[in-house]
Amino acid sequence: MNDKITMPVGVSDFRKIREKGSYYVDKTGLIEEIIRTEDTEVTLFTRPRRFGKTLGMSMLAHFWDIREDSRELFKGLKISENQELCEKWMNQYPVVFLSFKDIDGLDYSLAYKRLCGQFSDLFLKYDYLLDSDRVNGTDKKNFREIRDENADEGLISRSLSILMRMLKDYYNKQVILLLDEYDVPVAKGNTNGYYEQMLDMISGILSTALKDNTSLKFAIVTGCLRITKESVFTGVNNFTVDTILDKRYDEFFGFSQDEVNKILADTGLAVHTEEMQKWYDGYRFGDMDVYCPWDVVNHVNNLLINPTIKPVGYWKNSSGNEIIRSFIDYFGPAITQKLETLLSGQYIVENIREDITYDYLHSTEDNFWSILYLTGYLTRVKDDEAAKALPEGSYAVKIPNKEVREIFETIIKEWFKESTQRMDRKALFASIWNGDAEKATAEVTRLLRRTISYYDYREDFYHAFFAGIFAGAGYVVESNREHGEGRSDIVVQDYAGDRAAVFEVKYAKKLDDLEEECEKAISQIDEKMYAEEFKDNYAEVICYGIAFYKKRCKILRK
Repeated sequence: MNDKITMPVGVSDFRKIREKGSYYVDKTGLIEEIIRTEDTEVTLFTRPRRFGKTLGMSMLAHFWDIREDSRELFKGLKISENQELCEKWMNQYPVVFLSFKDIDGLDYSLAYKRLCGQFSDLFLKYDYLLDSDRVNGTDKKNFREIRDENADEGLISRSLSILMRMLKDYYNKQVILLLDEYDVPVAKGNTNGYYEQMLDMISGILSTALKDNTSLKFAIVTGCLRITKESVFTGVNNFTVDTILDKRYDEFFGFSQDEVNKILADTGLAVHTEEMQKWYDGYRFGDMDVYCPWDVVNHVNNLLINPTIKPVGYWKNSSGNEIIRSFIDYFGPAITQKLETLLSGQYIVENIREDITYDYLHSTEDNFWSILYLTGYLTRVKDDEAAKALPEGSYAVKIPNKEVREIFETIIKEWFKESTQRMDRKALFASIWNGDAEKATAEVTRLLRRTISYYDYREDFYHAFFAGIFAGAGYVVESNREHGEGRSDIVVQDYAGDRAAVFEVKYAKKLDDLEEECEKAISQIDEKMYAEEFKDNYAEVICYGIAFYKKRCKILRK
């Protein structure tokens, strides 16, 4: 373990990282790039979760906040080389930094209460404004009501504009507003059934803070999605959106290959470069190929503790992945073939929309692919990797890496397990226990066509598929346990019926090889004596060889 380096796992406070001496990948170039077009009143950055948005906003806040002296925090970083810019901008403006990431609740009243609590915490940081004779008395009265959580919805919707006016009066300078994860409350509202109420509240807050606000110097807003301007940013002037399709800020969210190489070199973990690429690389923002920072920091931290630890899905565990499941349920067969193409490592070409409202997520299939792309489940293929020129608005997209592939596979397994339990499987079970291999073949093929394949049709996919058919049907299903002289694929035990079925699963490389593979499976059952231990326990033990080829199967009985 390298004792000199600590990784800031789960830390999104720039000051805390710098003061503790934790490893920091220098993204201070973002400051200079934003200042370059300071006349832009509102800039919205949309990036997937866990790509460094909150840490970036914290860094901006500490650089600009007039209440701080941040010279030591930025010492040695890229921005400190521009002394003229630092003298003009560092700690020169009042800053309001607010995150909406924790505004959640099963109903609107609870979410609204948390929103009020968030504003209360924010206002407590500015209590000193109440002691100033430069601040308007009415604003002070409203300030106290918001701080003490006694404000009504109308006052809450004006909270930011009130605080910004008070700061401008106090410092005689316009205010820089930083709003992080602005769309989380709206997304949660859509999930839990109070979308319209929360949309109206967030729209009111943003409108009063951003539209024709003489206290505003400029605002930076972040989120996962760009909710259509008409529904949230109505009337906001001089408004710029930077998404993962844009190039200007592409290097400031996510880690580049050079940055990851440096992290691994600095920590003595360069031997893990290839596995890091396979698991956590593959995202394309603008013209940059980037890694997910959350994954890199977590995996490097774990490697420093245990150099033999294997990669795992850190990003997938940082939030729910319900969006994929909800669309599979909604569209079903319409997207099955495309998902199979993606899971085989290929790309699909889809029309990508960047302006989506949460209440219309499921309105079209285009929205499904757009959501997966904008939230990081899919990534854009380089232009020279696409087979042909693409129509305007369409992009070739693929699964970025092994971690995200695992997310798809896990969700598909869960979906198939639940959906098969709703299917009528009586005919299949009857054919299995009656020894009718031909009927069983037809029934399994019917179910096979209703699932989504992954692992490019390899044997383990079929194993999981076939075992899943018997789940929740009152049988004891065992997979790959030791029997006789080997390991059988699947054993289904019917205690009530005093019978068991032993299955050996094979994958055929050609359609014509199905019967031959079935015969090999039956021979293996005989040679390895898979059925022997069950003959003393059940009146009947039936053995089957099963072979699959893509969406086709063949079943033979011993």
